[in-house]
Amino acid sequence: MNKKNDKLYIYAFKIFFACGMSFGSQSVHFDNIQTWLVIVARYVVYNLIIKGIHESSVLGFNHFQTRSKLDFNKMYDQSKIFLIIFAGSICVLVYSKQRVFDEGFLLFFIAHLIAKYPEIEQKSSTINYGVGMACSFFEGYLAHIIPSDGARFVGFEENINIYEAKQGVVFPVKKLFIVITKSLYCPPDLKQFNKKNQRLPYLEACQSLEDVEKDVAGVKNRTYRNSAYKIYRAGRAPVYLAAECASPLHTLHRVLERRALHPELLDIDTQEIVSDFCTMLRSIISRSSDCRDKCELVFYDDKDPNLNLADILLEKIRELEPDFENIITIEPR
Repeated sequence: MNKKNDKLYIYAFKIFFACGMSFGSQSVHFDNIQTWLVIVARYVVYNLIIKGIHESSVLGFNHFQTRSKLDFNKMYDQSKIFLIIFAGSICVLVYSKQRVFDEGFLLFFIAHLIAKYPEIEQKSSTINYGVGMACSFFEGYLAHIIPSDGARFVGFEENINIYEAKQGVVFPVKKLFIVITKSLYCPPDLKQFNKKNQRLPYLEACQSLEDVEKDVAGVKNRTYRNSAYKIYRAGRAPVYLAAECASPLHTLHRVLERRALHPELLDIDTQEIVSDFCTMLRSIISRSSDCRDKCELVFYDDKDPNLNLADILLEKIRELEPDFENIITIEPR
């Protein structure tokens, strides 16, 4: 039984329950259907307004967290049925010459907030897809390539220092830049995001950082590798950085391309998953003393032809290190 059928059965049970209460209650009379319609329409309006406030709050919070653009077409598609029901209920009230709002709305809203508060205190027994991906990405990857293990691996920052000394270059920001793309597409080389206009800054892959080898989950000498890139700029020195896409989102992109193989994911909200992934990943990194301030999430709308990843990365570097232009001219140690 799929989840949609489960919801239908539960919804049908609620309808039968409501009908049972209606017919079983001696205080309910069916003499004036119009009065019933007006009351139901008003409560539908109240419920949908409160739902709209909730969804707007969630959307605004997620937008603030991810800085991603709002997809108004998708929002409309998801809200279309609710808007039709809302408009129909408003029409019933207007046709019946009734007020849309009365003094009961505020009390209804307060009662709703009181009833919802326990849900905040409840601890979920399950985790969603995005949260699970973030935990797996951190423990299965970042925890292996960022901190020093005190033995074979010196740590990500020191690995960059070694690279600088060997290659004679300078990384103005010694962090791992994790690129989060709007489409979830993650190319094998970030230069695929370069624009054809060569006057714009563009990315080029360099020799990778030193490999990290660890014995993990029964695999001897498992290799982890981080890519170094340089951003070429017309008339200026190139800027070096360590950057890559978030591999869990690459996996999600592949899954969504093969929906026939994964029918359970047909109706998922990918932007919600990405938002959960980014929020959780940031939270984990900030709580980890080994990884805190060593990773930076960078959001890139690869669907917008006017945006250039190299420019976005440069802006992020400038934000993290305003004096980076002077730093990259200093001879490496």
